[in-house]
Amino acid sequence: MAQNQHFHFVGICGTAMGAVAAGMKARGFTVTGSDANVYPPMSTFLEGQGIPLVEGYQASNIPAGADVIVIGNAISRGNEEAEAALERKLLYVSLPEVLKEHFLRGKRNFVVSGTHGKTTTSSMLAWLLKSADRDPSYMIGGLPKNLGGGAVFTDSAITVLEGDEYDTAFFDKRSKFLHYLPECLVINNIEFDHADIYNNVEEIKLSFRRLLNIVPRNGMAFVNGDDAHALQVAANAPCPVKTVGMGENCDLRIVDIDYHASGSTFTINGEVYEIPMVGEFNVRNAAMAVCAGLFAGLTPEEARAGLLSFEGVARRQELKGEVNGIKVVDDFAHHPTAIKLAIAALRQRYADSRLWVLFEPRSNTTKRSVFQTELAQSLALADFAVVAAIADLHKVPVAERLDPDRLSHDIVAFGGKGWYLPGVPEIVDLVVAEAKPGDVIAVLSNGGFGGIHQKLLERL
Repeated sequence: MAQNQHFHFVGICGTAMGAVAAGMKARGFTVTGSDANVYPPMSTFLEGQGIPLVEGYQASNIPAGADVIVIGNAISRGNEEAEAALERKLLYVSLPEVLKEHFLRGKRNFVVSGTHGKTTTSSMLAWLLKSADRDPSYMIGGLPKNLGGGAVFTDSAITVLEGDEYDTAFFDKRSKFLHYLPECLVINNIEFDHADIYNNVEEIKLSFRRLLNIVPRNGMAFVNGDDAHALQVAANAPCPVKTVGMGENCDLRIVDIDYHASGSTFTINGEVYEIPMVGEFNVRNAAMAVCAGLFAGLTPEEARAGLLSFEGVARRQELKGEVNGIKVVDDFAHHPTAIKLAIAALRQRYADSRLWVLFEPRSNTTKRSVFQTELAQSLALADFAVVAAIADLHKVPVAERLDPDRLSHDIVAFGGKGWYLPGVPEIVDLVVAEAKPGDVIAVLSNGGFGGIHQKLLERL
């Protein structure tokens, strides 16, 4: 591709889209973009990079001289600009394709994948490398507190990518991570998720097998040796594989784990590491980050220093405030396994507290009935569980919808205390009436949940 090309991004204000658009502009390309919702901080960031933005989608938004139309993952058929690109036979590509051709080819790419822990593990790995002055490029789907943003492209040979199994674009139904040219691959775990695009866990495993098929012989895959699906996927992989976990059969075994109020210590490969985070899943995430970091060339001392100074990721057990001895914690957990692990970690961290969980069924999977029973089992582990109304209910066929009222009754059947309260005002009223000093209120959602955190802190 010639260097003077003009790239037009459709859906430019997504975190990854905006970061790549800015990276392309920095490389000397002409970049324009449009989005349905142009608002700060992404809009001000892009305008600061000199990228013209248009609000709303119109065929006329595509500049006459645009050479390549980058169509975001959230864009579907019927979008006026996507339709114009098809009708005018323009060159259209997905974001992962742009990444591959302009940022990843020829680099050492470290791809962190799995159903849970991708964001935290990739954030840890990027920070281990950055704190050791390796200045990596990275693209992560959350906001790592140490890094200040989810995506940066540098001149380093190393790129860290959060590898998502979600599909690439409406015209490319392969998983995004198949575009990422992995040299080093982490597979944290594999479970059923993304019920809007996968029918069962076997389809998800096929995607992971395809990912292992493109790791080169001079690369490495670190696979969770305690996860049956991950082991099945890695069997007969054509690349080197090392299993990481707590079981006796793991190649790299995590041993001597100790949890305390402010963090956790563990040993792997004869070296002791400490993280300022609690919970078994954070120990597993850290062990994977260490293994990948050492493969990248870090020393154990560099990895140790990086872990100790890791500040976590926004929306991962993040304390939003405390009023009258009642803490409000924000967490992204929305899959039944993630909810169970989050509750276990909160129990370790706040051992003497009563635990409230306020859950918003918002992801494409949790809005569906596929985890009706499993969600109840996980939520029953809290002292009090409140289920809110399903977000964007109209997007799920009636026959496939989660039943939140039944979920609240199932929580009780599994030994917990459960309520179904559709709106944020009713939930806030209940918590304010019932919560006591010393309680911890965990808000679990992969969206904004109607600003419930602030409303609770104001009312409490």
